Amino acid sequence: MKELIEEIARALVDQPDKVSVSEVSGEQTTVLELRVDPSDIGKVIGKQGRTARSIRTLLGAASMKLNRRYTLEILE
Repeated sequence: MKELIEEIARALVDQPDKVSVSEVSGEQTTVLELRVDPSDIGKVIGKQGRTARSIRTLLGAASMKLNRRYTLEILE
C-alpha cells in the first residue's frame, strides 16, 4: 500500500524526490502519512479536495482485497 501511495503522489507533484510515505500500524487500522514539499501540497489535495478523495477511494478499494483498513493523512 505504501508503494501505491508513493507512486501516485510522485506522478502528481513537481518534486517527486521529496515525497515520503510512512506507515503507522494499529490494531485494526494502518495510517499512511504522506509528506510532500510544501509547494506541492495543493497538487496532492486538488481543487476542493477531489484529488485527495480519489486517492483515498483507491486506497479503500485496494485495502478491501487485503482485509485491512487503511487511512491516508496528508502532512505538511
